[in-house]
Order: sequence, then C-alpha cells, then structure tokens
Amino acid sequence: MTTQTTMKAIRLEAFGGPEQLRYEEVPRPEAAVGEALIRVHAASVNPIEWLIRSGVMQQIMPVQFPYTPGSDLAGVVTGVGEGVTALQVGQEVYGTVDSIHGGAYAEYVAVPVGQLALKPKTLDFAQAASIPVVALTSWQSLFETAGLTAGQSVLIHGGAGGVGMFAVQFARWKGAHVIATASAKDLEFVRSLGAAEVIDYRGERFEEKVSSLDVVLDLIGGETQQRSWQTLKPGGILVSTTAPPSEAEAAKHGVRATMIQMHPSSALLAEIAGLIDSGQVQTFVGATYPLEQAGQAQEANRTAHIRGKIVILIA
Repeated sequence: MTTQTTMKAIRLEAFGGPEQLRYEEVPRPEAAVGEALIRVHAASVNPIEWLIRSGVMQQIMPVQFPYTPGSDLAGVVTGVGEGVTALQVGQEVYGTVDSIHGGAYAEYVAVPVGQLALKPKTLDFAQAASIPVVALTSWQSLFETAGLTAGQSVLIHGGAGGVGMFAVQFARWKGAHVIATASAKDLEFVRSLGAAEVIDYRGERFEEKVSSLDVVLDLIGGETQQRSWQTLKPGGILVSTTAPPSEAEAAKHGVRATMIQMHPSSALLAEIAGLIDSGQVQTFVGATYPLEQAGQAQEANRTAHIRGKIVILIA
C-alpha cells in the first residue's frame, strides 16, 4: 500500500446493518507479484457480502477490519506486478476476489491474475461484473462436481436466481433435460433460459412431479434439500451450495451428496466469456446503484427479490 495515492472505497469497520458500510477515501493498493491492478468499473452484489457484513459468517469466514466488501468485478488493467505476462495494461477484464479478503467495492483492487480473464466482448462492464461468482458456481456444481452430461436429467432449485439462471443455461447447453423450480412470476422466464419443465415451488410439490433424476442442484437448503432426496435415482447426486447435505440421508437413499465452494479459474472465465459472446448464454442485470449506495444495493439483494444481478457502478 502507498499513502501517496488514494481512492474511493466502501469500508466496514464493525459488523451490523447497511449503515456500517462507509464511503471513504482510502489508500490505493499496488499490484504485488502475480497480481494485476484493476480500475474497477462495476462490482456485483452477492448474498455472502451482506452475510459477512452482519457478522454471522465470522466463525467460517473471519474478516479483518477495516474491510472492503466485494467479490465480482469488471474493469481495466492499470498495472501489473512482477512476473505477470498473461495480462497487459489497458485490457478489459472480469473476475473475482476472495470474499475473506474482499476489495471489489472500490475504485481499484489488486487481483491475482489466475482469478481474471478478458471480459466478454459483447458485454458492458456492469453486465460482465454480474457473471463470475454465479457462473463459476453453476459450472463447477454441474460439471466438475456432479459430472452432468448430455441426456441426463437435472433438477435446479431456484432457477431464476443468480446461480440458478446460469445453471439452467449451462445444463441446457450441455444437452441435459433441465427441470427447475421457481416462483409463479418467474416460470416463463426460466423456460426462456432453456428449462424443459418449470415447477411453481409454492403451488406444487416438486417431489410429486419428478423422480429418477441424475442430479439435483440445491440452491435453497432447508426443507427443499430434505424433500429432494426422493427425487434422485440410485447413484444420483445432490450438490448443495447452501448447507452440507446429510451423509446418512444420502446413504439411506443410495445416492451421493456434497456441498460445493466456488474456486476462481481464469481458464473457466475465458470459456464462459466465449459462450456469452457466441450467444449460447446470457446474463441479466436487475438493478444498478452508485458506489456510495452500496448499503442500499446489499439490502435490495437481501430483500427485494429482483430478477437478475444487482450491480454497483463505479465511475
């Protein structure tokens, strides 16, 4: 860090509500070995950010104050650290920073180059920033963990959510038979993403409508996860992003189960950018906020049920 150069950033110095997020002038970071310094133009909001802010994640994901939130970002490379050859100054990129370290709710952030890729050419910065965490989570859940292949069947809970909308599109692109749950207002939207069947989770019992599935992607947890066991065929797999599935329940039903935590991958981000630019997959920005209104953006993510990602614009 250097004290000569500053930037605007959101800082958290105590756990609590959105009022704890302060818009401040802070030292600008520098790119260390293996890092690129990014001038951030957009950062999207993920639930983990307001969960960290509230303090409920402190035992699992301890953060140090002062803390700048933010994982997803899109911007321009303004400097590179020693040993960096994969990126050059002036390139437009998108990617992720680790949630524990944070940093995307700021004008500049230093990011390991293995967590960045050239942004999709067909998207603006706000659209690009909406992608990394949810798309990587979807891809790694379906393909790297569940091993979903063409012709298999998958049930995606929460098909209209951030992860869900990418999971539906990726599974359809792979050639799987896609079933998703969603609220009544989102049924047609999820069908438009490529789901062959969409179940209104309030009006119908999904476990009465589907069975013998190869994969369940659980993005909801709780009762939804418990009711999902009976929908799998023997040897099928339940992958959760929310809570560790019960090994005992999995054994009882003769299936496999695991919880996934997303890991950054520049190679995968590059592959996803290719799918975006070729029109195979699309993203959706539901609302935008300026950096100084990061608290309002997090609250909208927590309570408003906005379709598509909420993005913070950083001029």
